[in-house]
Amino acid sequence: MDVVFLIGRLLFVATFVLSGTTIHLVGYREGVEYARAAGSPLAEIGVPLTGMIAVVGGALVALGVWADLGALMIALFLVAITPIMHAYWRETDPQMRVMQNVNFMKNLAMLGGALILFYAYNQLQGDAGLSITDPLFGRGG
Repeated sequence: MDVVFLIGRLLFVATFVLSGTTIHLVGYREGVEYARAAGSPLAEIGVPLTGMIAVVGGALVALGVWADLGALMIALFLVAITPIMHAYWRETDPQMRVMQNVNFMKNLAMLGGALILFYAYNQLQGDAGLSITDPLFGRGG
C-alpha cells in the first residue's frame, strides 16, 4: 500500500509543480498578464510567490519531506488564488462563467485533498509509507 500512497501523492502534486513552474515562474510575464486581467492585486509579486509556494509545497509532498508542511503550502496556494483567478460570479459570458465555475470547484476539491493529506501525515507521523522524513508538525489532538 505504500506504493499506492506514493503514486497518489505524485498524481496529486503534478498539477502544482507543473503549473507553478511553467505558468508562475518560467512563463512569468504571461502569468502576470493573466493575473492582472483577472484583477489580481500585486500580480508582479503574487505570481512568482504563489509559484514558489506551489512548487516547493508539491516537491515536499512528492518526496515525503515534511509533507504535512507541503500540504499546508498547497492549501495556502489554493486559498490565495482561487477566489481571484476563478471568480466565476464576475463573468458575464455564460461559457466563461461555466469554465471558471468548473475551475473554482476543482480547486475546492484539491483544497480538500490537501487538507486530507495534511491530516493523514499528522495522524500517521513516522508511519507514512515511502516518505523521507517524519512530518514537521506533531500529532494534533
